[in-house]
Amino acid sequence: MMFETVIGDTPARSATIPMVIAWLDRRDDRPSLIILSLPPPYRAASPNALQAAKTFEKRCTLLCVDRERSRQPQPRPFVKARRILTRLAHCENSATPTIDRKGSGMSEAKFSRGWLRRDVVSAALGTAALGISSAAASKPRRPSNIVLIVCDDLGYGDIGATGGRTIRTPNIDRLAGEGTVFTDYYAAANLCTPSRAGLLTGRYPVRTGLGYQVILVDDDRGLPQSEVTIAEALKPAGYVSGLFGKWHLGHRGPAWPPTNHGFDRFFGIPYSHDMTPLSLFSVDAGGPIRSEPADLPQLQQRFYAEAERFITANAAKPFFVELALSAPHLPEHPHAPFSGTSPAGDYGDVVGEIDSIVGRLLDRLKQLGLDRDTMVLFTSDNGPWFEGSAGGLRQRKGGGGYDGGYRVPLIVRQPGVVPANHRSNTMTMAIDFLPTFCAMAGVAPPAGVTLDGRDIMPVLRGATMVSPHDELVLFDNEEPVAIRTQRWKFVASDYYRGRRFPTDPLYPQLYDVAADPSESYSLASRYPEVLADMRSRLQRAKATFAPFKSKTIPPVFARSAAMHQD
Repeated sequence: MMFETVIGDTPARSATIPMVIAWLDRRDDRPSLIILSLPPPYRAASPNALQAAKTFEKRCTLLCVDRERSRQPQPRPFVKARRILTRLAHCENSATPTIDRKGSGMSEAKFSRGWLRRDVVSAALGTAALGISSAAASKPRRPSNIVLIVCDDLGYGDIGATGGRTIRTPNIDRLAGEGTVFTDYYAAANLCTPSRAGLLTGRYPVRTGLGYQVILVDDDRGLPQSEVTIAEALKPAGYVSGLFGKWHLGHRGPAWPPTNHGFDRFFGIPYSHDMTPLSLFSVDAGGPIRSEPADLPQLQQRFYAEAERFITANAAKPFFVELALSAPHLPEHPHAPFSGTSPAGDYGDVVGEIDSIVGRLLDRLKQLGLDRDTMVLFTSDNGPWFEGSAGGLRQRKGGGGYDGGYRVPLIVRQPGVVPANHRSNTMTMAIDFLPTFCAMAGVAPPAGVTLDGRDIMPVLRGATMVSPHDELVLFDNEEPVAIRTQRWKFVASDYYRGRRFPTDPLYPQLYDVAADPSESYSLASRYPEVLADMRSRLQRAKATFAPFKSKTIPPVFARSAAMHQD
């Protein structure tokens, strides 16, 4: 429940205090009241405020979380805290909030009319009582910065936070310890180009025209300028945006360079580093494109250095940075200090280099004083290719609708916003980033655009464990081949001897992914009603997305039998 409380006894002295109220269903069945977003100097985590919780008939625990740490002690605002909360608790005609239990252990509150009446809150939070200036109360908080790290072909089992044991990743593990690991997060596709299209637009890739295979060197396809990217969607909120690393959404015509899609700066490569010819490009919005030879062992270092320079230069503004590393995609080119350091060969060396970059980023944000103002997200574009670990998940990159190609690490960190040392199995997908970032920035999603992604900010904050998705659709190229719900996974085909082989209806594949994450044992015969429901969902998805499928195979694939599975 979001509301604003007007304080002050005259219009000239009035201001607003933003609050977020939520009730959580605790294990002991006692609801807990959380008051979030009280900016300094309204910090309510005082003995008086905590003592006031007893007025809630000993049924509630009050947790008061401030969004920023006040640099100086502010004892006076707490003097009236107990009286204020007592009046709130004994509001005339107030009703007890009810908990909507959905089996998740956590839910949003449903408040009866009259509870926390605005007039009582207004009287209780007067500026005379709290001694707060109107100017301080109305000072807006800057939107959160966003740094999105996207690895290339990093598998679910390649890092410690998601079960990896062979490759040491202390900095990524630190990121996880200070944030939340999302165990049931899916890339937007099981291949590079469609995955990146879905991530940047919040739409299933088939809608963008880039759902089929990947863009090759002689390919004329590209992300249409009619598609709205995260960078463009955040412009109304004053964000500056930079993309550093791999683009792979078109290198000819209006799709190139990325500054044609809302980014203020691009420094990187047009496609994967195993494709030739390969150059390193840099361009600022409206400026000339510069190129230089690509030094492969230096690529990841160059990408990060330019990203850090951009962050430093824009520290006073809200920024969105996509650090799109081109590793650990094969072939590996370890930076010299990391060469030979991992028991997992060159692949492990490069993952170690990525881990080092994560540590440098976290340290730099802290040095700049942006640690608490920046959300850092770490993920991959799809599962591992010929090397790397899928962490026991079935199939790999390009492997149809099974999780090994789709389900990849996602770690999110922002102190004071995202719970630390937490794991969530809530079903999420890369298409959720655009609507979520819009919600963070306080801007509406792009008008006139059909988004498949959902705002997962309540999930990131830990306010709910319920996914905003009733289902996720998994594609193989442009064809829906699998459906995922929170518990169940239905897959209609698999690759066998070089071609996609239909498994349904002769061999129906229905998996309880909570109990069987490796998708090894079908329970179709045990749950016929679930099977029927999942089949219906897949048929609806096929009907929905059929109009967006390409009428013909892209010419570059018709001309060549070598389909680069990137």
